[in-house]
Amino acid sequence: MISALARFLFLVSLALIAAFLSLEQFGPTWAIFVGLGFLSIPLIYSYINLARLGKYVQSDSVELMPLPGGFWEEVFFKLQRLVKNLKEKMRSIEQQHNHFIEAFQASPNGIVMLDEDDQIEWCNAIAERFFGLIFKRDVLQRINFLIRRPEFVQYLNKRDFEEPLLMERMGPDSSLSLMLQVFPFGQNRHLLLVQNVTDLQKADAMRRDFVANVSHEMRTPITVLMGFLETVQSLDLEREQRDQYFEMMMSQAQRMKGLVEDLLTLANLEANALPAVSTRVNLETVMAYLRNDAEALSQGKHVFSFENAAAVNILGDEREILSAFSNLVSNAIRYTPDSGSIHVKWKMIAQDQGEFSVSDTGPGIASEHISRLTERFYRVDRSRSRDTGGTGLGLAIVKHIASRHQAQLIIESTPGRGSTFMLRFPKERLSE
Repeated sequence: MISALARFLFLVSLALIAAFLSLEQFGPTWAIFVGLGFLSIPLIYSYINLARLGKYVQSDSVELMPLPGGFWEEVFFKLQRLVKNLKEKMRSIEQQHNHFIEAFQASPNGIVMLDEDDQIEWCNAIAERFFGLIFKRDVLQRINFLIRRPEFVQYLNKRDFEEPLLMERMGPDSSLSLMLQVFPFGQNRHLLLVQNVTDLQKADAMRRDFVANVSHEMRTPITVLMGFLETVQSLDLEREQRDQYFEMMMSQAQRMKGLVEDLLTLANLEANALPAVSTRVNLETVMAYLRNDAEALSQGKHVFSFENAAAVNILGDEREILSAFSNLVSNAIRYTPDSGSIHVKWKMIAQDQGEFSVSDTGPGIASEHISRLTERFYRVDRSRSRDTGGTGLGLAIVKHIASRHQAQLIIESTPGRGSTFMLRFPKERLSE
């Protein structure tokens, strides 16, 4: 301020001196014009600088403006520093805002921000997909106008958000189950969080079905056992008849034992999703074991042929490989009528893959059943499967073992002409 005042006083002094000199030579009128002329110089200079400042303000580049001399240099310098600081703060705030938006967009859950009137202020891409929204189109639209499900409208209107809301058959293909909950925040605003619980709902349904199926499968042999035991206890039976009952009870007990063993095997496979070990499995030994086991199970009722047409072996878990192959062979025996033929073969096919196949001359399977054969407890003919001693878990076990060995289970069947079950192993799982 002292420097500015000094400049002003100096300029006034010059104006007075010039006016005095003009007064002696040209008279009072010229003296006044000369004095005003000197005093107008800073005004003109200030106007020029302000015009330059206005130009840079319009282009939003004040910080790039060259600094003038004189009094305005200090003023413009402070203004530029202020503008730079403000822009840096704005950039910092914008970066933080973008980071928050990116974090919300990366969230696996849907997020919708609502104002005090339940109008959409912002939503992420997941929420758009869940509800079929388009943010640029639907911004500031009331959400209950866009999501018209009665349960959601009622949930929103009650204003009781302590418990979440489950909505099923949502999404573009009506296949999603969504868990919604509203959380108040800010000034009467609300945050709507949406979680996709489709897999959890499916897992829960599978668990309920599994428990129901296991209970159903165990109930029959337990009921039979209890009936035989009551008969043996209450009646004085002849030895031959009692032995017959004991044999039937043993059969039912073995059936329950097989079911428990298959359940444990399946549970272990499902708990271990890692690839199987790469131990060399000798296919000649496996085929010999399969032949002996098949002939013992068939008791001479079927015609077998076992063919090892490839001089390669499998790299994997021998116990699991044997379990998968045995399940396929035993299934063929159970479902092939007496005098039918069963062909078991190991061979090489295209792309250096190894294929283990079991073909039978059984009744065959209709195409609508094939895709569901690997489901637990799924049977084409329930009564026939129980008669033959099946647990309904064999192909589910085969599927998991195939997955652990990067193999592919392929089923081909024609009603009335038999079926072929194939396990194809990639070349990475083969060894000479």
